Amino acid sequence: MPPKKATASATATRETATKKRAAATKKATPAPEDPEPEQKKKAVTKKTAATTKKAPATKKAAPAATTAAPKKPVPVKKVTGAKKTSAKSQKASEESDKENVGTDAKAKATKRKRTAEQSEAEDEQDKEAEAETGDEVEKRATKRTKVSPAPAAPKKIAPVKAKKVPAVKKVAAKKVINEVPTEVMDIFVFGEGSSGELGLGSVKYEGKKPIDVKRPRINHNLSGIVQVACGGMHVAALTKENKIMTWGVNDQGALGRDTTWEGGLRDMDEDSDSEDDDDTGLNPHESTPAEVDVSEVPEGTKWVQIVASDSATFALTETGEVYGWGTFRSNEGILGFSRSTLIQNKPAHIPELSKVKQLAAGSNHILALDEKNKIYAWGAGQQAQLARRLLERDDASALYPSGVGSLPGRAKAEKLSCGSYHCFVLDTKSNVIGWGLNNYAELGIEAEVGTDGGFILKPQLVDSLKDKQVVEIAGGEHHSLACTADGELLTWGRIDGHQVGQPADTFTQENTVWDEKNQPRVLLEPSAVPGISDVVKVAAGTDHSFAITKDGKVYSWGFSANYQTGQGTTEDVKVPTLIDNSAIRDRKIIFAGAGGQYSILGAEAEE
Repeated sequence: MPPKKATASATATRETATKKRAAATKKATPAPEDPEPEQKKKAVTKKTAATTKKAPATKKAAPAATTAAPKKPVPVKKVTGAKKTSAKSQKASEESDKENVGTDAKAKATKRKRTAEQSEAEDEQDKEAEAETGDEVEKRATKRTKVSPAPAAPKKIAPVKAKKVPAVKKVAAKKVINEVPTEVMDIFVFGEGSSGELGLGSVKYEGKKPIDVKRPRINHNLSGIVQVACGGMHVAALTKENKIMTWGVNDQGALGRDTTWEGGLRDMDEDSDSEDDDDTGLNPHESTPAEVDVSEVPEGTKWVQIVASDSATFALTETGEVYGWGTFRSNEGILGFSRSTLIQNKPAHIPELSKVKQLAAGSNHILALDEKNKIYAWGAGQQAQLARRLLERDDASALYPSGVGSLPGRAKAEKLSCGSYHCFVLDTKSNVIGWGLNNYAELGIEAEVGTDGGFILKPQLVDSLKDKQVVEIAGGEHHSLACTADGELLTWGRIDGHQVGQPADTFTQENTVWDEKNQPRVLLEPSAVPGISDVVKVAAGTDHSFAITKDGKVYSWGFSANYQTGQGTTEDVKVPTLIDNSAIRDRKIIFAGAGGQYSILGAEAEE
């Protein structure tokens, strides 16, 4: 309850007493210490404790000796001036005066007189505070007379220990697990090339058209090539300068770069078959090799392998990372590149994969082998290429790299290979394991042969190749081929387009499936091809194949309607036949690759 107003006389008395008390206190009492530094110190301490993560609570320090005010002071009327002098202090002063002698006696008497006047003024003030109870007055009097004991020395506050922040670890460079290819090749091309697959550009070169190339022709647009991958209608090549070059069809982003072109329109009245016409109407940006857009690939990335499917391309780095671009297609059309991207127009990292040692590509699926012997598969899986069942035909989970499961006999994979819709693994003991489409016995297994869409779901040992010591294996659309450690060429699968390259007397009632017209349709078991030896490498296109011997000669056979066999004919080539033209006659061939309507050879580069 607020105190009532004092009377005029009392007010005058208090003002006089206040002035005297102020003068006396100013002379006799030292000025109190400024509490502000201590308050600031406490504020800083609190702030430090609040901002330090998980810092222990700090005990509050004892108040300073001279200035700490009580938390809840008893309300009193505001008095201007210095601190009141207590009655007890007055008595102590009187006793001290009796003991002092000499020149100080007069000064001390004066001091006692002033102290008495101050006490009278305080008593008068107490009488006039009518609103205050006797208890309150007694409390205030006690407060004036009570002498506070000397405060204890403040405890030392231990410095707040900030939590030690661990030093930032430097990100170590990833381990190099793959070797960069270094053997340079000169590239020779042949086949139709009407979609730019030959990479010869869009106009004639030395009077020769860049399409319908009947026999191997060197590609002057390419140099320093160390690796080539043939897709259905596009090609990717790796150079010794660590560049990935692409050419061919780019409708679904398989080239990994922008190939927009505003040309391509021709005058309908103009004779497009004129021999004097240098322009073929091909998109020059697709038909001419150019570097992939690697703007989103980390600087310093080194490529070691590239593979190509029908509409996508994938590349492997020396540290085992995988990048890809383009899209996958299913029987119903575009399936997508990933679960979130329909078409990927430039290289994108595949985050689910790491420490990969090798890649392989089918028409619309990819295999990857990591350094822990785990095999991943993704893409289209309608023919069991992924070695797993899909709940729906276009289930997006197919676009997620997933393991194919353990290999029979806990085999350790050495090499991967794919046909259009089937897969092979060559293990470290030269055993062959396969899965995927098998309706034409393309796996070399009799199960499911002749059934509509018959397939082998899980990796299975190919018993027919168990003792063959296979060192290379390749798959086409519905046929396969391999070579052994002693140079033997083996083929099996579909026959009607001479895909297996076998003479007629190879087919028997025991090893062949015959149609209703008594024509051989499927060669069930891998069989040796007569008339060829010392084979060290094999390759397969859709319906045609190649075999390279250790002396650098190359043989081809199969479907040749678009000159894809390089034999200069559109007729089927029934058995392996040496490719012998002036361009490669004296060259050592070390690589063969094939797409749908074209083929590529690589020869040791000339000095």
